[in-house]
Amino acid sequence: MDFYGTLGASCAQREILTALFQTGMTGARLNLSHTTLPECASLLEDAFWPAARQARVEASLIVDLQGPELRVGRLAEPVPLPEGGRVTLGSEGVPIPENLLVAARTGDRISLDDSALLLTVEEARPDRLLCRVDRGGLLKSRKSLALLGKEVDAPALTGEDRANLALAGRFGVTHILQPFVRGREDVEALRSALDQNGLEGVEIMAKIENRRGMEKLDEIMEAADIICIARGDLGNSMPLWELPSAQKRIARRCREAGKPFFVVTQLLWSMEERAVPTRAEVSDIYNGVLDGSCALMLTGETAAGRHPVEAMEYLVKTAQCALRDLAAGRL
Repeated sequence: MDFYGTLGASCAQREILTALFQTGMTGARLNLSHTTLPECASLLEDAFWPAARQARVEASLIVDLQGPELRVGRLAEPVPLPEGGRVTLGSEGVPIPENLLVAARTGDRISLDDSALLLTVEEARPDRLLCRVDRGGLLKSRKSLALLGKEVDAPALTGEDRANLALAGRFGVTHILQPFVRGREDVEALRSALDQNGLEGVEIMAKIENRRGMEKLDEIMEAADIICIARGDLGNSMPLWELPSAQKRIARRCREAGKPFFVVTQLLWSMEERAVPTRAEVSDIYNGVLDGSCALMLTGETAAGRHPVEAMEYLVKTAQCALRDLAAGRL
């Protein structure tokens, strides 16, 4: 079974990455929604790969593309959004993608940062959206953005994605996480781009992040190498209490088709701050293994959390306990 972390400020030092590998990490994700491969050259060449060699791990390097995912633009500093207040998205306000401006209408609801913040569009203008803050908090650069209940037209690969793919071989990329896969055509577009760059051996991990992805799961499974149940945005596309059912159904269909899959998002979210996880979190990990997940991935826990190595230790030990129980027939 594979155990992935996410690269970020909390694990950018070679010593911490070595400890993560020694704890059981088998690979790491690099989120290219926030950076580029050239900008991460030092992290990869001076820390990640040397740490893997020191720990004697044949590591995977997974890059997570931008794709059609919507994100807030870069902010000079975090923007406080008090509940009940007003905020402008677009011109003279928080920068957002042009395609969201085109799609949004008065009365639409917009979630930010995996639904940590929630807005209602009070007035949709050609160049901006005037919104009421229904659920407040601190908005940071490049956080996720979703127009609830609607699809926003966007290409499968952005120009930045194609630029990063052209350099993927140089940096040792082994897997591509493809966000918001909407059907076979998206996967085939990525496969074609990989072939054009001599990356035929790189595996595609198709992220199921909305209802359309679930509806097209059969054809996505045929086209992709691995399915990723990406619970952050998947949870934005439905009432949150329906998410466990969606996860279970995707897992069952993958098992029936013999398609490898894995689970990501908030596995040990509390450990971004706390040194010990909740009982619910370790139970979530255990159940993910019982469902047949071929891997588990931490995101903010290792990228920005206060206890990256401890989080990886809880992930690995909990999963290994589940595997032992399965092998021993205790369940």
